[in-house]
Amino acid sequence: MTRPLAVVSGGTRGIGLALSDRLVKLGHRVVAFYHSDAEAAGLAADRLGLHVMRVDVADADAVARAAETVLAEHGAPRVLVNNAGLNVDRPFLEMSLDDWRRVVDTNLSGVFHLCRALVPAMLDSDDDGGGVVVNVGATTGIRPRRNGVNYCASKAGVLHLTKCLALELAPRVRVNCLIPGLIETDEVVARLDLDDPDSRAAALAEIPQRRIGTPEDVADALEFLVGSGSAYLTGQKIIVDGGQFMW
Repeated sequence: MTRPLAVVSGGTRGIGLALSDRLVKLGHRVVAFYHSDAEAAGLAADRLGLHVMRVDVADADAVARAAETVLAEHGAPRVLVNNAGLNVDRPFLEMSLDDWRRVVDTNLSGVFHLCRALVPAMLDSDDDGGGVVVNVGATTGIRPRRNGVNYCASKAGVLHLTKCLALELAPRVRVNCLIPGLIETDEVVARLDLDDPDSRAAALAEIPQRRIGTPEDVADALEFLVGSGSAYLTGQKIIVDGGQFMW
């Protein structure tokens, strides 16, 4: 029997790499899209056996071409994980139009482009279990922060896009939003200065579980969302944050 296919955007580094890894371990063939870090993509392909493709998800035409290749070479996906994301932080009064567009086009429009390109094939698939879309959001899509109006707005949009898609694609395709809290990746450590003991202690003081999350914690939630145990779950948000926000 052919293993089911999963497509993961931003699937070769950080949280995305952990999501790709978990899907491989669950028996999926994984096509992972990446934007710029070819070295990381090559390492991920070698280590996990991923099929990697360079795709700018903000570019609708590039996404359409990539989707055509995926469908022709691998068939319809059972799982689509929209994880690609971009942070460009500035105070609102200093934020340029380019800062706004780059982040919104990647984080929000990228989800739209990939769903538009791949969901029709998921709907037409003869997979008895139907398809699953998991959109990776952010806690700042619910509670705002300073200097991130573009990022916060884009992730709030992802959450509502998830709900709209869940309504329109049911019952054949389930759509949910996976929302990581503070997760220890290289990017987060650098951006929040978590190598500094005082900064780390301040972060830990806000988390009831008293630890910073790992990419594997997020992958655990993904495993639930793509499995049969969540068959009656759609249009929902799953927050993996150690109790930091409790929304």
